[in-house]
Amino acid sequence: MADAPSVNPLHHQPAGLSDRVALGFTKLLRFCADTFFAKRYGHRAVVLETVAAVPGMVGATINHLKCLRRMCDDRGWIKTLMDEAENERMHLMTFIEVAKPTLFERFVIVAVQWVFYLFFFMLYLVSSKTAHRVVGYFEEEAVISYTHYLAEIDEGRSPNVPAPELAKRYWGLPETATLRDVVLVVRADEAHHRDVNHGYANELAGLPLEAVAPCPPHVGLEPMWKTAA
Repeated sequence: MADAPSVNPLHHQPAGLSDRVALGFTKLLRFCADTFFAKRYGHRAVVLETVAAVPGMVGATINHLKCLRRMCDDRGWIKTLMDEAENERMHLMTFIEVAKPTLFERFVIVAVQWVFYLFFFMLYLVSSKTAHRVVGYFEEEAVISYTHYLAEIDEGRSPNVPAPELAKRYWGLPETATLRDVVLVVRADEAHHRDVNHGYANELAGLPLEAVAPCPPHVGLEPMWKTAA
């Protein structure tokens, strides 16, 4: 599977105080992640993907309630944000198969999720533009992290193990797929989320919209009642 050029590191230059706050907050979290995980990219992915799956659900919930109150159309935001949350959760389920989280990391996941959920919920209520910009910057860092992970695999410092069955089913990967193939599609997912959230922040700020990196094809997760019908 070839590297997609559309996932190359792309940085949104901050414009205004809220963008600078969003970028500063992201860089702080990046420093904490680098300090805690170093080059253990599989374990980093397990913990950080639990955080990454929060904003989409928060944004979808708040937009859903807002549209109900105002009796207006959501312009596709709710479904897009819920798809993002589901996609990030599938990243988590995939990397759990690659790097088994320790008991301490599971505790960190629970603690961080509660703190981040409450923080992001309040941030979205105060400034949805800043919230989407934070996610855009988060995803910029995710693209960089997965690029480093690819380098670790290519240079032999991380084993290129077979891809988990879950990942092969979700992204339609061949039976011969490896961890490198998984990291490539996950990185492309993050690039797509990066551009979507920067686009939402731009739209809320009245700025021009930019091109969005394509999202890799994956299967839709159907509820049990549809399978049984």
